[in-house]
Amino acid sequence: MRSDTVKKGVERAPHRSLLYATGLAEGDMDKPLVAIVNSWNEIVPGHVHLDRLAKYVAMGVRAAGGVPIQFNTIGVCDGIAMGHIGMKYSLPSREIIADSVEIMLEAHRFDAAVFIASCDKIVPGHLIALARVNIPSIFVTGGPMMPGFFKDKNVDLISVFEAVGELKKGASEMDLNLLEKIACPGPGSCAGLFTANTMACIVEALGLSLPYTAATHAVDASKKRIAYNSGVQVMKLLDKGICPSDILTPESFYNAIRIDCALGGSTNTVLHLPRIARELNIDLSLELFDEISRETPTLTKLRPSGPYFMWDLFKVGGVPAVLKALSEKLELDVLTVTGKTLRELISTYPDPDGEVVRTLNNPYRPDGGIAILWGSLAPKGAVIKTAALPLELNHFEGEAHVFNSEEEAVKGIMEGVSEGEVIIIRYEGPKGGPGMREMLAPTSLIAGMGMDTSVALITDGRFSGGTRGISIGHVSPEAYEGGPIALVENGDKITIDIPSRKIDLKISEEELEMRRRKWSPPKRKLRGVLKSFAEFYL
Repeated sequence: MRSDTVKKGVERAPHRSLLYATGLAEGDMDKPLVAIVNSWNEIVPGHVHLDRLAKYVAMGVRAAGGVPIQFNTIGVCDGIAMGHIGMKYSLPSREIIADSVEIMLEAHRFDAAVFIASCDKIVPGHLIALARVNIPSIFVTGGPMMPGFFKDKNVDLISVFEAVGELKKGASEMDLNLLEKIACPGPGSCAGLFTANTMACIVEALGLSLPYTAATHAVDASKKRIAYNSGVQVMKLLDKGICPSDILTPESFYNAIRIDCALGGSTNTVLHLPRIARELNIDLSLELFDEISRETPTLTKLRPSGPYFMWDLFKVGGVPAVLKALSEKLELDVLTVTGKTLRELISTYPDPDGEVVRTLNNPYRPDGGIAILWGSLAPKGAVIKTAALPLELNHFEGEAHVFNSEEEAVKGIMEGVSEGEVIIIRYEGPKGGPGMREMLAPTSLIAGMGMDTSVALITDGRFSGGTRGISIGHVSPEAYEGGPIALVENGDKITIDIPSRKIDLKISEEELEMRRRKWSPPKRKLRGVLKSFAEFYL
């Protein structure tokens, strides 16, 4: 056992003394040490209940002969961090989480690990560490939040964001005040298929969590049983010597991308999956995402792309139902944390219900929910969630309305935008922001104003999984690097052609070059985490 490094031999008497100080018994020195890597805290709704799940994981580990030892990581709530300087810290937190988990697992020589997390950057941070350290591991995602109920319909956090925009159309402030109190009724990751729940579905599709984990809600007692069973199962993985690298193969990543495209999930997966795969020397290119999306039908219409919530997905079989629907397009001989292959499991999974999860011969749209665009505005690519667009909306052309920050854009949108405009928000990329903020506030304002199909928004930042409309992010090269988005001026014509995967700035090369010669990056003073992230972001 790895942990024998700190437990065995006369020379390790001081180490054992310290372990005894934590409450371990003499018999524990002959058992595996299993880390419970938990992101519990009291500020993130998706994490406030994870302390209880950890207790059930620990019970499972103990019952199966291991010694459970918990430690915690940081966790940022993207919803609370949204729309202000706090969002600059969200993406950098992913790397800090990964590094801190690696430090804890390696310094204390844990034999195995159970990862417990829920939200946007915390799950990817854990996954990076899981792949990097590569000891027997299993993942327990914390589960979705139940939807709220307001004026005879289900609501969620995005309902509140969009309600701010609805005020511009004359909506009642009293209604907004009521809505904000009931839209998020308790623990769990926000109730639609936003980034947190997308990543939970990805974890399950990768084979790293037990079946049905992703869609089992935070308040469901089944979640505790899943946590207990995961504690038991990690000991079986340890006994069999099954490590993440045995599960995280190129084929399992292809499956995860395909599930993301079929679900119409968050565009943030284009950031997270390649970052995780890089730890295993697996390359996931933008071209691969686009290729898989072109040949994968969209089978669900979950919020924000449609009317259904994670609760609806849970009721019809969760991720297993989606895997079953997609089975003929999946790599079935991949291993999972159950110790079985997907091929062995798929026959036990429920058939798609035909509405919340449709079949391959009756999809919501013939292609997947994500498209990668290239062109003179984004020579190295940009990302759009096509699942959140009407099927017939394939082309858009308009004049640029340029803003140099999210704050500028929000102010400008509140003052009024016109149909047919292309809002440009720049200097929000990973280096330029720095931190690559999510633009949920401006996109929600536009959606709340009823203009999500008549106004486009393009940014070198990124989007929340809750964004809908003609929203194109991740534009590369980013403005701070001198990419073409830095050279756009008010009134420039921009064209978007989704079927052709094109996004173009319609000015001459001569004009672009003249602007480039005059351009210089904005001056700024950075310190701390943001300085490090801007300098070393890969």
